[in-house]
Amino acid sequence: MSPAIPQNKDWQASFDLLADPATYGLSDDGVERIDTSISVIFLAGAYAYKLRKPIKLNFLDFSTTQLRRRDCEREVALNRRTAPALYLGVVPITRAEDGTLVLDGAGHAVEWVVRMHRFDRAQMLDAQAERGVLTIATIEQLAADIARFHEALPPEPDWGGAENFNRTLLLNDEQYRDFADDIFASAAIDRLSGASKAALDRVAGTLDARRQAGWVRHCHGDLHLGNICCLDGVATPFDCIEFSDAIARIDLLYDLAFLLMDLWHRGLGRHANACLNRYLVSLTPAACDAALAGLGLLPLFLSCRAGVRAFVTARTCRSHPDDPALPDTARAYFSLAEEFLAPAPPRLVAVGGLSGSGKSVLARALAPAIGAAPGAVLLRSDEIRKQLWGRALTDKLPPEAYTKAASDTVYDTLRQRARTALQTGHSVIADAVHARPEERHALEAVAIEQAARFDGLWLDAPEPVLTARVDARRGDASDADARVVRQQRNYRLGEIGWHKISAAGTPEDTHARARHALAHIDRQ
Repeated sequence: MSPAIPQNKDWQASFDLLADPATYGLSDDGVERIDTSISVIFLAGAYAYKLRKPIKLNFLDFSTTQLRRRDCEREVALNRRTAPALYLGVVPITRAEDGTLVLDGAGHAVEWVVRMHRFDRAQMLDAQAERGVLTIATIEQLAADIARFHEALPPEPDWGGAENFNRTLLLNDEQYRDFADDIFASAAIDRLSGASKAALDRVAGTLDARRQAGWVRHCHGDLHLGNICCLDGVATPFDCIEFSDAIARIDLLYDLAFLLMDLWHRGLGRHANACLNRYLVSLTPAACDAALAGLGLLPLFLSCRAGVRAFVTARTCRSHPDDPALPDTARAYFSLAEEFLAPAPPRLVAVGGLSGSGKSVLARALAPAIGAAPGAVLLRSDEIRKQLWGRALTDKLPPEAYTKAASDTVYDTLRQRARTALQTGHSVIADAVHARPEERHALEAVAIEQAARFDGLWLDAPEPVLTARVDARRGDASDADARVVRQQRNYRLGEIGWHKISAAGTPEDTHARARHALAHIDRQ
């Protein structure tokens, strides 16, 4: 339920001014209004005006004009980090000499609002998801931009860590209990809170270590699909948390977890998996290694994000009692919060084969269903090579990037990253040629060392098929061409003990055969 707005004549007059189409020279139906719990947004012509409510809550204080102005300025400054073209600035509502109020006029300011460019709400990612038109390409572009945004932020060592996250869990528990035996069962609340505390105890050291290492930063804080819009074809986060340092100064993976959870909740598992993997490979090598070492935090982070959506939706039920779908939505989020904490043994799946055999297509298809949400980490040798060279994934590398020494470094990095992810309990798919027997044996040894399940898949197809596929590639991380395919046909592959899959048909055929093979292995 939205908080009651105290009596405030200047604020009410400002509200009336912004709601009046004449303020903007528009027709009678020219202003649309969006109400949130803490603000009112007026959509007028090409612009949007955001007016804060004069309220004070336990996590924000908008009780005075100056506090509201300060928060407006903070909103613009912080959101210009990701959406500079969207946020135009802070404008006053002033009192003219005749006592009337004027938007962005001269005279004494009685109120302040944020002015933004208006955008097509159909281009928001939640709307795209609901229409079934949200593409994985959009999510991958977004994930890469988030990675760059995160790396550019300065560390905030006074925030984050296990103690602060425990406070978050306690606050969540209090919120759940406001709806006990109304929307959420008391026994379920006890179960989720207990599982969350146990999960926190397991990863407390990781949380504190990441804070000390600088991976707690002033993030977006509210990174779900409803706060991301396609502007000129680019998925752009906006409306970050500006009113609470405790909510926004968080572990980078906790920031990302909101987006992953939202995608997963909507049944977009492939999108969620692609988001995580493009985020990882878009980081610098050191940041990627650190993120992989922090993957053990994801179950708790995802659960907490789902839990927040559960009680926020439950709160909405009280202000919209006529919406019969809301209680079920709140319970679905709550159930998801529990599911994220369910253990899933780590697994290492290797996908090998010569260039053009379809390894990467198969790996991407398999990943969402392997291991805990949002699916397996994809370690693709082509992407690791580009990352180690500091180049974009589609940049062509020079010949020296493909010497034996350079390739050994790539495979060493792949195995070390697989080891790191498995240590955290997260599953991995290793996507590389693995032509040499010693490369295959070394990868299997990583799984044995980490007591993880290992399954090897070897894809095979005739040379004309391989050649046609590499010739048709566009915008891919692989630099292999027909010449490379011919060279690989002379490799001494040795005995291949991995499960052999015919990859001569369509990607769907290969995926079906691989799934059948993995299911058969699981039954043994």
